[in-house]
Amino acid sequence: EVQLQASGGGLVQAGGSLRLSCVASGLSFDDYAIGWFRQVPGKAREAVACIDKEGSTYYDDSVKGRFTISRDNAKNTVALQMNSLKPEDTAVYYCNARAKMSVWTYDYWGQGTLVTVSS
Repeated sequence: EVQLQASGGGLVQAGGSLRLSCVASGLSFDDYAIGWFRQVPGKAREAVACIDKEGSTYYDDSVKGRFTISRDNAKNTVALQMNSLKPEDTAVYYCNARAKMSVWTYDYWGQGTLVTVSS
């Protein structure tokens, strides 16, 4: 059974930092791109950052220069370091693992972790 366990959310003041962690099990971690998404009530889930299996990264413009995604394949873990947090970063954050193998796309989601940034 594939599991993605997200943790690290919490309440922080604007300008502060949080570090989210996503630990994966039940899959060949090295083969997967891992992404962080966020969602607020009434809005669609949006991509925040992702890192592919080679270590290349992508960031949404809203978080560039403030968030850093990294992976540790030995520990099956992806971290999202979030600095200079803003109230608009408040959301439930989800990690996602995705891989395309042959004609199949494998796509897994973890449970969310709530990030609240107070002004």
